[in-house]
Amino acid sequence: MNRQQLRRLERLLLKGPIQFGFETDLWTTERVAWVIEEKFGIKYHPDHVRLILRNSLNFSPQKPEGIARQRDEKKRRNWVKNVLPEVKKS
Repeated sequence: MNRQQLRRLERLLLKGPIQFGFETDLWTTERVAWVIEEKFGIKYHPDHVRLILRNSLNFSPQKPEGIARQRDEKKRRNWVKNVLPEVKKS
């Protein structure tokens, strides 16, 4: 990919995966490879995409923050406020 294509790819990726019809807001090298093929007609292996992202765009791998689906924020705040101090005392 040339510099102009890399700049365009960066702008596309910053829009997020949901803009491209993916269900989650998480880029994977497979998804980026798909975008490159769709927008530029160039097919890359996901391992090569990883190198492009790191070396040419200075992107780094990120780990999504996991939050339990069944998490009850009100109960969590209550526990931190009322129970945790007692646990720390013992």
